[in-house]
Amino acid sequence: MKIIELNSETKKNILEDLLKRSPNQYESYAEAVNDILREVRMKKDEALFSFTKRFDQADINSENIRVTQEEIEAAYNEIDPKLIDIIRKALVNIEVYHSKQKQYSWFDTTENGTILGQKITPIETVGVYVPGGKAAYPSSVLMNVIPAKVAGVSRIVMTTPPDKDGKVNPGTLVAAKEAGITEVYKVGGAQAIAALAYGTESIPKVDKIVGPGNIYVALAKKAVYGHVSIDSIAGPSEILVLADETANPKYIAADLLSQAEHDELASSILVTTSRELAEKVSKEVDIFVSQLSRKEIIQKSLDQYGYLLVAKDMEEAIETVNDIASEHLEIMTKDPFMVMTKIKNAGAIFLGEYSSEPLGDYMAGPNHVLPTNGTAKFFSPLSVDDFVKKSSILSYSKEALAPLQEDIVFFAKSEGLTAHANSISVRFQ
Repeated sequence: MKIIELNSETKKNILEDLLKRSPNQYESYAEAVNDILREVRMKKDEALFSFTKRFDQADINSENIRVTQEEIEAAYNEIDPKLIDIIRKALVNIEVYHSKQKQYSWFDTTENGTILGQKITPIETVGVYVPGGKAAYPSSVLMNVIPAKVAGVSRIVMTTPPDKDGKVNPGTLVAAKEAGITEVYKVGGAQAIAALAYGTESIPKVDKIVGPGNIYVALAKKAVYGHVSIDSIAGPSEILVLADETANPKYIAADLLSQAEHDELASSILVTTSRELAEKVSKEVDIFVSQLSRKEIIQKSLDQYGYLLVAKDMEEAIETVNDIASEHLEIMTKDPFMVMTKIKNAGAIFLGEYSSEPLGDYMAGPNHVLPTNGTAKFFSPLSVDDFVKKSSILSYSKEALAPLQEDIVFFAKSEGLTAHANSISVRFQ
């Protein structure tokens, strides 16, 4: 991996390099995505079945587009029973964590007759997109469905691409069933996003779409935003490790590679105050890469977006971490909790050498759907909040309104809104 001494110029170049991975840089795909969205919006099921045949080589129609109970039961026989048990354990941890995020309606009253409050209402219908094939991850099913369930969403619809035989990944089906979802449709790509956003004869229109996908899915979600809500525009995965001289180089190397294996655009970065540590990590990375199964993907990822950055002190290191705003941040320092208090921008923060990133991916409970490409500066992890709406509540008696009427009328007239003013004054004539 590249060892680079940090300064203002090298940091600027790295930040610009990382931004090239953003879905916003792939507008060349936008025309094709918009064509798919337009076709599905106009022709509905007809377009859906045609695109599924074209992209997935599967013969899907109105009779077989929805996964049957028999297919779900068969999926349980196709995966290792140990994986089913682990899915159930993870589900419990995810549910317990997200239950603590749940908000409730509240109301404040005063003696003169005012009631102010906030009403929390679950979104009615949510669509969950789940990738298929080699990119099928049962863990992502749990992470997208469980917070929606905790929030009280009444209908959750899942779409996922079939293989050429019209079958859905069994791990996806088992995770969906364990999470309480049985409405699963065999369709993927931008055409699935179009179906969820606009509705077809077979698939209902939803109010919000969540879930990861390829560049076509990401751009389709971006295009339908506003017609429906979405969770985020997900970019390639990324990890940043912040370490001092006390850290274990073998652990750091292993953790950097845990993200590099996702795809060639994944980013793996170490920021450290110790050049000696950076050199040791580089050697450990080479050893691991030679042993791991996805070595070609890992090496391309490291060559393009892998960095070992050496800062002059911890202050500069922390400043760099906040500028990069990584999806996953591991802190391996002498006092990680103290360092954590200075972190402003990160999707998920892992403290200490035994809190590696895969712990968060699978079992700990916090959501692994996280902001990428620097968006941790203003976005948060997927949570129960993403599946509820908040309505303001106002109620005033005549006695409570009276002392405010002149101020409101004056304010409205100052803005030229005489009808606003009249709406108040008419009640006191």
